[in-house]
Amino acid sequence: MHYRLKSLCFATLVLSLSLPVDGAESQTKENVQTTVNAQMQRTQQRNGGGPQLNKLGLQQLHTGQFREALETFKQVLAIVKKIRYREGEGRTLNNIGEVYRRLGEYSKALESYQQALAIAKEINDATGEATTLNNIGLLYNNLGQYNKALEFYQQALNIVKQIRNIAGEGTIRNNIGLVYDNLGEYAKALEFYQKALAIRKQIADKAGEGQTLNNIGAAYTSLGEDVKALEFYQQAVVILKKIDDKADEGQTLNNIGFLYKKQGQYDKALEFYQKALAIRQQIGDTAGKGLTLNNIGALYNSLGMYADAEKTLFATIEVWESLRTQTLTDDQKISIFETQAFTYRFLQEALIAQHKTNTALEISERGRARAFVELLASNISGSTDDKQTIKLPSFEQIQQIAKSQNATLVEYSIINQPFKSQGKEELQQSKLYIWVIKPTGEIAFKQVDLKSLNTPLARLVNKSRLSIGTGGRGIKVEPKNELTKKQNLQQLHKILIEPIASFFPTNPEDKVIFIPHDSLFLVPFVALQDEDGKYLIEKHTILTASAIQVLNLTRQQRQKVKGKDVLVMGNPIMPKVGIPPVQLQPLLGAEKEALTIANLFKTKAITGKDATKAALKKRLSTARIIHLATHGLLDDADKSIPSAIVLAPTSNDDGLLTPAEIVDLRINAELVVLSACDTGRGTITGDGVIGLSRSLITAGTPSVIVSLWAVPDSPTSELMTEFYQQWQKNSDKAVALRNAMLITMKKHPQPRDWAAFTLIGES
Repeated sequence: MHYRLKSLCFATLVLSLSLPVDGAESQTKENVQTTVNAQMQRTQQRNGGGPQLNKLGLQQLHTGQFREALETFKQVLAIVKKIRYREGEGRTLNNIGEVYRRLGEYSKALESYQQALAIAKEINDATGEATTLNNIGLLYNNLGQYNKALEFYQQALNIVKQIRNIAGEGTIRNNIGLVYDNLGEYAKALEFYQKALAIRKQIADKAGEGQTLNNIGAAYTSLGEDVKALEFYQQAVVILKKIDDKADEGQTLNNIGFLYKKQGQYDKALEFYQKALAIRQQIGDTAGKGLTLNNIGALYNSLGMYADAEKTLFATIEVWESLRTQTLTDDQKISIFETQAFTYRFLQEALIAQHKTNTALEISERGRARAFVELLASNISGSTDDKQTIKLPSFEQIQQIAKSQNATLVEYSIINQPFKSQGKEELQQSKLYIWVIKPTGEIAFKQVDLKSLNTPLARLVNKSRLSIGTGGRGIKVEPKNELTKKQNLQQLHKILIEPIASFFPTNPEDKVIFIPHDSLFLVPFVALQDEDGKYLIEKHTILTASAIQVLNLTRQQRQKVKGKDVLVMGNPIMPKVGIPPVQLQPLLGAEKEALTIANLFKTKAITGKDATKAALKKRLSTARIIHLATHGLLDDADKSIPSAIVLAPTSNDDGLLTPAEIVDLRINAELVVLSACDTGRGTITGDGVIGLSRSLITAGTPSVIVSLWAVPDSPTSELMTEFYQQWQKNSDKAVALRNAMLITMKKHPQPRDWAAFTLIGES
């Protein structure tokens, strides 16, 4: 995600009704307010009331009177429905959707847009269809789902070109530029903005011109061309003030504040932020208010005014969380949280600077895995209202979770700070916060300086993984130079473990649960080496989780486990995947693994052509243990390959079991083992790793064993067989996995061969 804290103007399309209208359109709030009562009396007129009220609603929308606009448009909707005017109904629904979007009520906005789109298609209203497609694109932009936004914009652009709607083309080109800006493709963004600006000047669209000037300024800000940026911002403010466009004026003032903050002119930055905040509060722009409050809080941090920063950033979080109280899909919650996550890290910084380490831990938890926690809580309770089933964890509750887990919890948080490079401000990883919560409730805090690394942690993590040497089931890849591998793993140990090692348990079978952050989700904790060359797994029993709150919920899931059987699948008939199609290779080691494990549990393994999705689903409700030994796939959009577990294809399906399919299953198993490549990986977000492991826990299993890289076939088979043998001797899954790793390590000493797997959830 981008940490560039700017707020770009969203150019929208709203629609007038085509019925006859009389009277001039008033431009100021005073005039709008004066005409309200008179217009209300005309709502019953068949051909006059609707259009007059619609004009009033548009005026209220453009002057930032969003609640008033909503009520006005609802009255218009009642009129056009009564007279069965379908075009007017569709266009009014679009306008209602636009008001809801401006208010940050995204689910209501999408519902209105979808109704409007259906009507526009039904009556062949091309203008209405393009308008609504554009506005749906804006909604997904607000949610941070930029590729989805682009998809809707392109559809809208095709239509306006076809019907030669030049004004619409200007708006949509502006919005496509906005997507590229959010994706960090600033040169491409400028290209679209410049075309949009030319169109808007040509047709004398002053509101659109002001919006696009602001966006060009924001792009130049991102490129570090501050003089150009300020020039475009100032042009935008002049226009937006003149036409009384408060919403866009507030955004541009916010951006000027951000520009001055970049330059270290903090007094000027605060002045413009406060002007922007006043406007955004006045017009009820909730999302805009949150962004500007966040910027003020970050500014206070830069000034060392940590108490003021704390107060302001807590207020920001209240705004963000009010936006998330509405009904959103899981994907939408994840996306919108990604646009807000930086606030939680700024607040941690302000709290730590004031030695409020326990409160900072609460905020660290509050700022991770929120969508996952809500989804899990909803599934466990059986309630559709997830907001009533989960409470944010207090410091005391976090202590209680550590006690109930009888484990030492280690939570990491990576903090970014601004720095100047060649005269411009950028963000870099500056600190690593680490909390250790013992089963006794005792909590320790350490802070690690990351600036001295001169490289992002993600790069160091990747170097460590590459030096181990990773291939795939059936693919042999030699590790890099032994000394290089050792140095990389020891460097990670020095950063992540050494500062807190004294707080770890002395009994190697006592559990340590790591709660990573960002790129640390890919760290092979078990393989980290101390200065004596000893691996961490030799000293400790290790698990991972996406959040402390998730541990509390997986414990509740464990109590609901109903399955009794053992389901083992291995080496299915492999399908072809991707475009162009690539034939996946069979895994003889996986088949041997499945047969051996099935024999341990006195059951029959399902292999070859029988190892299908249908066979899996048939056994899900009765299985206590599910073991799948096969290929695992990572998302590869360029080749049209989804994240998936590979099963045997049939005439009805391609054999790829995706996270989206898994979430809809009901799994009663105590443990699911994905003995396949990269099954612990996925898209890393503030909600944790979005992939197969998250889907399986969401579907009902409290414990998942997954891999962090492409695992070699033969050692994986041996490790998995050993794990189940150890588990039969010791009921603790984490201890059994540790013992299996130690035994496998003796025969296969390279971490590539034994360190890929991690247990997520309950032990």
